[in-house]
Amino acid sequence: MEFRQLGASGLQVPVLSFGTATFGGGGDFFKAWGSTQVEEATRLVQLCLEAGVNFFDTADIYSQGMSEEILGKAIEGQRDKIILSTKGTFPFGPGPNNQGSSRWHLLKQVEGSLKRLRTDYIDLYHMHGFDGNTPVEETLRTLDDLVQSGKVRYLAASNFSGWHLMKSLDVSEKYGWNRYVAHQVYYSLVHREYEWELMPLGLDQNVGAIIWSPLAAGRLGGKYRRGQPLPPDSRVAQGGSPVPEAVVNEEHLYTIMDALDAVAAETEKTVAQVALNWLLQRPTVSSIIIGARNEEQLKQNLGAVGWNLSKEQVKRLDAASDTPPIYPYWHQRQNIKLNPLPPFYQGLK
Repeated sequence: MEFRQLGASGLQVPVLSFGTATFGGGGDFFKAWGSTQVEEATRLVQLCLEAGVNFFDTADIYSQGMSEEILGKAIEGQRDKIILSTKGTFPFGPGPNNQGSSRWHLLKQVEGSLKRLRTDYIDLYHMHGFDGNTPVEETLRTLDDLVQSGKVRYLAASNFSGWHLMKSLDVSEKYGWNRYVAHQVYYSLVHREYEWELMPLGLDQNVGAIIWSPLAAGRLGGKYRRGQPLPPDSRVAQGGSPVPEAVVNEEHLYTIMDALDAVAAETEKTVAQVALNWLLQRPTVSSIIIGARNEEQLKQNLGAVGWNLSKEQVKRLDAASDTPPIYPYWHQRQNIKLNPLPPFYQGLK
């Protein structure tokens, strides 16, 4: 397993990490992801460790704490081998203070996560989304206190806009507080908006990207084809997709699938493995979160590493998945002498 440095930190993480939103199956939304219980979760964790994947990602809201509880039991006795990531911010229980990134809520959620995960520290703690109501200074001071206390080791953001992340980094630098070293983001062949601003920001500020839903909620898994009905057992059909149907252009998806099919045939890999490998070659990407409802899905996803697409194959996938950027990015790209593309992209043009 390849390891990469996580942003401006000394932490080395595997290029594949395992997401545990499939653990628990609480509520209709997460039930559509999966309902993995302790016995199977323990087996999946062991398969990951045997493959060199020691990075496990969860969140307090996944099945309202059940995912953390099951993961905590599944890693029992192996905590020293594992990089553990969880998240706060989103609503957890009733009442106006049981949400957001206030000191009140974050301290409560960290204590709850530690208890559910059966550990005394969290390796990487994410703000699951930006809280526009709480002063950034309050959030970042609280997170710095958590690092100083030893309950959290590294900090990360998730689903921030460019100005959300840049403001947070600036405030941390101003006061000498621990900063976000990673940003957990949605990025896939279907949607490449991450490249417009967040990727350049990550390159400039050395913030590593951790990718969620790299297969666009299963749409790049190989079951979606032009002229075929939606797979009834898919997360999309069951109402559990974190990528809304409204933002997916079906013809664009099918064009990408045509290119994936061709490259998969050339490489003798699955379309999902090709889609994941494409992501592994993008700038800033430190780790890709893979999920699995069962052992077979996990083993297939693990096959995305240990090989690389050719430069020509990457170009073809780039061309098939390209979409016109929104303003101001299309305007800036009219003069790339003033706004040069990252060297990686210059080599692919």
